[in-house]
Amino acid sequence: MIFNISLYIISTILGIMIFFSFVVAPVAFSSLDKESYSVFIRKIFPYYYLINLALSLVVFFIFIYLNIFEIKFYLISLTAILFFISNYLLMPLINKYSDQNLHQKFKYSHLLSVILNFIQMFCLIFILI
Repeated sequence: MIFNISLYIISTILGIMIFFSFVVAPVAFSSLDKESYSVFIRKIFPYYYLINLALSLVVFFIFIYLNIFEIKFYLISLTAILFFISNYLLMPLINKYSDQNLHQKFKYSHLLSVILNFIQMFCLIFILI
């Protein structure tokens, strides 16, 4: 039963990620002016990363409790680590580059955040299958 709870949590994380990536961000980008979009993204991303980090850590600890130390454990660990990196290292860099009009650095750091997001999604899908 506890293992099933971990699968529900993983599904929740994946659902949040898909909804945010393919609904919230595009709709906000197409609906808000640049300044409002920037304020909105800077407010919502910390919540996005922290909620998903917390949920990932719950699954991580469930796996430890259940002595699951196979590939799924390492994938949820990687997913949690990437949420941490994205929130505490990458997002501040992206914001800094945006504020300083360093367009090329912003572009590459943003692309890296998108790539990490998709890596996390693939990890979660792999855990679920």
